[in-house]
Amino acid sequence: MIIRHLKREEFDERIALFEFAFQFKLPADRREAERANFRPEEHIGAFDEQGRLLSALIVIPFRVWVNGTRMEMGGIAGVATWPEARRHGCVAQLLRASLEQMREQGQTISMLHPFAFSFYRKYGWEMTVERKKYELEPRHFPAKRSAGGSIERIAPGDAAVTALYDKAASRYTGMLDRSEQWWSRKRWQTPAMLVLYRNTAGVPEGYLHYQVENRKLTVLELVNVTEEARLGLWDFIGNHDSMIEKLLLTVPSDDPLPFLVPDPRFKQELEPYFMSRIVDAEAFVGQYSFEPGGREEMLLRLSDAHAPWNEGAFKLAVEEDGSATLTRDDDGMASGAATLDIQTLAALLLGGRRPGMLAQAGRLQANAAQIALLERRIPQYRTCLMDFF
Repeated sequence: MIIRHLKREEFDERIALFEFAFQFKLPADRREAERANFRPEEHIGAFDEQGRLLSALIVIPFRVWVNGTRMEMGGIAGVATWPEARRHGCVAQLLRASLEQMREQGQTISMLHPFAFSFYRKYGWEMTVERKKYELEPRHFPAKRSAGGSIERIAPGDAAVTALYDKAASRYTGMLDRSEQWWSRKRWQTPAMLVLYRNTAGVPEGYLHYQVENRKLTVLELVNVTEEARLGLWDFIGNHDSMIEKLLLTVPSDDPLPFLVPDPRFKQELEPYFMSRIVDAEAFVGQYSFEPGGREEMLLRLSDAHAPWNEGAFKLAVEEDGSATLTRDDDGMASGAATLDIQTLAALLLGGRRPGMLAQAGRLQANAAQIALLERRIPQYRTCLMDFF
C-alpha cells in the first residue's frame, strides 16, 4: 500500500470514490466548482501497487477558537474507502499520515464529524462538541418584550455579520474562525433570508439567517451578542406566527431558551456532534490559556498509540499569567505522574469535561492534589460548533 497526496489529474477518481461512499451525485455545475477549488495537497490517498485509489481523506486547514485564542486546526473530512479495500488498514494509515502532516504544518488540533464515535476514538479523537436541536410551535415562543431597536433586511456578505459572528464565536471553544472563502462558499450558498438587529443607537448587535417554507421556519444561524438583540430577534421570529406551524433551531448546548419561555415543553434533542484531537500536545499546551495563579507544576504520563511524539512522561508547568509549557521528562515515569491518554487530554482542554469527573470515570489516574491543581488551572469554558465539514 502506498500513502501519498493526490495529483490534480486524479480529481475524477477521487470524486467517484466520494460519490459512491456518500451515496449522492454531484450536479455538473458543482462538480466543476469543486474541480476549480481542488487542492491536491490537502487530499491524502491510499493506493495499491498498480496505482489504483483505495481510500482517501482530506485535511482542511482551519483556524478555530480555543478559550478566546485562535489556533490552527486540521479538519478531517471526506473519509472514504472502496468496499474491496475495507478492513485492510487503509484508514488507519491515512489517519496516521494526516497526523504527521498536521504536526508539520503547525495544526496542533484536529476536528471531525464521525460516522461512528467508537471508530475514531481508537485513533485518539474524542467527543468535544454537543449541540441542542429545538422544534417549537408558535405557542412556545418567548413573550413579546419590545427591545426598542430595529430590524434591517440585509444582503449576504455584510461586514456587520462577520464582525458579530467573530465576537460570538470567540466565546466558545470549537467554533471556526471563518475565512472569507468559507463564508462565501459555505454559509452564503444556501438560499435564505438575512436580517440584522440594531440597537436604539444604531449599533448592530445580532443577526438571523433563516428560511421559511411549507409553514416551517428553519433558523440557519441566530447570533446575538446582547440580551437586547436576543429579545429583538425573537420578537421578529414571533411576527411569523400566523404563517408557520414549526420553528427548527440548532443552538449551543448551554442555550437557556427553555428557562426563558412560558412553556418549556417543546422538543429538545441533545446531539453529540463533533470530535477533536490534540495533534501535538507540547505545541498545543504552549498556546493554551490556563487560569492565572501562582506558578504550579505537575507530571503527566500521556499515552498516544498513533502519535508517538505525544507518548511518554511530561512536566506541565503553568505560570502566573496562565501561560504554560509541556516538556518531556524522562524521569517522570517513576515519579508519581498523573496518567491519562490523548483522548482524555482533549476532553479536559477542548471538551469541557472536569478533572474530578474524569478521575471518577477512570479516565484520569491522579491523586487528590493533582486533581485539585487541574481543577484550579483548567478554565471553565463552553464548547460549540455551528458549521459542518
